[in-house]
Amino acid sequence: MALEHAILVSLLEQPGSGYELARRFDRSIGHFWTATHQQIYRVLKRMEGDGWIDVHEVAQEGRPDKKTYSVAAPGRAALSDWLHEPVEPESVRHDLAVKIRGAAFDDPAALIAEVERHRKAHADRLDRYLAGERRDFPDPGALDTGQELQHVVLRGGIEYERMTLAWLDDVLATLRRLGDPH
Repeated sequence: MALEHAILVSLLEQPGSGYELARRFDRSIGHFWTATHQQIYRVLKRMEGDGWIDVHEVAQEGRPDKKTYSVAAPGRAALSDWLHEPVEPESVRHDLAVKIRGAAFDDPAALIAEVERHRKAHADRLDRYLAGERRDFPDPGALDTGQELQHVVLRGGIEYERMTLAWLDDVLATLRRLGDPH
C-alpha cells in the first residue's frame, strides 16, 4: 500500500490540514500504517500536483494561513481502483524470531531482556489500542458504516497484540527453561 491510499482514506473520513492529518496518523491510522510528518507533507504536495486532492487556504488570525485538504474526484477514483486490486497476503519478516532461533547457537537466556523489552512495547501498544477503543467507540451498537469499519480494524490490532503477548510469554517461558541448568 502506498501512503497515498492511507491519506486518501483519512481525508475521506474527514478533510483537514496537513497538521491534523499527521496527528491522525499519530493517533489512529499510525497504529497500522506509519509515516513521518515530513513524508505526509511531501505526499500531499505530490497528490495536489496529480489532482488527487483539493487544497483550500483558510485565513487564521495572528497566524499564517492554513491549508486544508479534501479528496478530489481523481483521488476518489484512484482509491476505488486500488480498493478493487488484490492485495498479497503479508509475509512475516520478524527479526526477533530469527534471533530466537539463532539463540540455539549461543546462550538462549541472553535474549530474555530483549524479549521482555518487546513484550513491554506490545503491552503498551495494547493499552493504547484499548484506551482508543473506549474513547472512540463507547457505544459499538451506534456506529455508522465508516466507524464500524474503523472499529473492526482496531479490533484486529487489539487481537494481534494479544496474540503477540501470548507468543512472547511462551518465548520467555522457553528461554527461562532452557537457561535453567537443572
